[in-house]
Amino acid sequence: MRTFDDAGIFAGHTVLVRSDLNVPMDEGTITDRGRILASAGTIRSLAEAGAKVIVMSHLGRPKGEPDPQFSLAPIVPELAEAIGRPVAFAADTVGDDAQTRAAALSDGDVLLLENLRFNPGETAKDDAERQEFATQLAALADDFVSDGFGVVHRKQASVYDIAGLLPHYAGSLVRAEVEVSDRLLNNPEPPFTVVLGGSKVSDKLGVIDNLIDRADNLLIGGGMVFTFLAALGHDIGSSLVEKDRIDDVKGYLERSRSGGARIVLPTDIVMAASFAADAEHWIRPVAELEDTPAGGDGLGLDIGPESARAYAEIIAGSTTVFWNGPMGVFEFPAFASGTQAVAQALADEGSSGGQRLTVVGGGDSAAAVRSLGFADDAFGHISTGGGASLEYLEGRTLPGLDALG
Repeated sequence: MRTFDDAGIFAGHTVLVRSDLNVPMDEGTITDRGRILASAGTIRSLAEAGAKVIVMSHLGRPKGEPDPQFSLAPIVPELAEAIGRPVAFAADTVGDDAQTRAAALSDGDVLLLENLRFNPGETAKDDAERQEFATQLAALADDFVSDGFGVVHRKQASVYDIAGLLPHYAGSLVRAEVEVSDRLLNNPEPPFTVVLGGSKVSDKLGVIDNLIDRADNLLIGGGMVFTFLAALGHDIGSSLVEKDRIDDVKGYLERSRSGGARIVLPTDIVMAASFAADAEHWIRPVAELEDTPAGGDGLGLDIGPESARAYAEIIAGSTTVFWNGPMGVFEFPAFASGTQAVAQALADEGSSGGQRLTVVGGGDSAAAVRSLGFADDAFGHISTGGGASLEYLEGRTLPGLDALG
């Protein structure tokens, strides 16, 4: 994979940069700038080296046509602040405005194209349609830098096809993500602990399968824990469960007992009367989850305090930690304690001191640590690619990386 090592080689060139600026929005207001800040380094380096930089990204899931609620226009001032220079905006991707603005760029200028997914060719399943859109994008520039790690698992025009049309390089963000992921997969310093949460166990089965023989500990939380507890015969009330995955979970529990990573499950759960921020709630041992006033209608919304302390202790004693998925419904303060405890344990120095590598695996985990008040530099690495990170750690071939050679 050719990497982005010397921005100076692009001086005077027009460079297309595929960033991932797909940030969460609330009625036009950006609620988490993490991906913009992570993308800024490569864009700034190229502009400072004298390249004419054209940034392209997607936002949300428009239906292959312009949709104002998914416009990238609100990103412009945030990106300009992050890179410390003005950013122009094209109201289309490969149309007249994009072509005119691209042709008018001077060395060091930065231009952001409108949402790539406004063009159906970006996500088309048909290779010819995707290739046509990639060809139109490539006509705007001399070189291509792939720096959107959050989309490298997608076979899309701006991620995969364009690499076959222009001299191509991995940006500094993609390079850093790959280096960290490779270290987790191939050279983790023991003890290596993997913390998995989130709502569905089906989203994490591939990671469990690939890491259960590499890690020392697998700590399970979030909604996915109830499929594990059901597999062990516990009554779980109305908690989220994937019944069709119980046999898979039983298989991983057996692999753990047969020499794989130690699978650690909560010993207590915060049970709630309903899925609401102000729901009445109770702490119960896992053998007594239906022993509340809500009975069988109760549902688990967080790991309990005993479990949170145990998880924090294991994390503190680990040299390498990868975390993906919150421990509970962290958006509700009453059910954020488990996630808070895990984040704090990762942020603390731990018994391994400066040798530690702590990785927050993007997506909800990254949003959680920021919403709970943690700074990005409290952790060794915060990934920008939730789905891409998981697929990499599953051992899959990612099209966007494969296309880079």
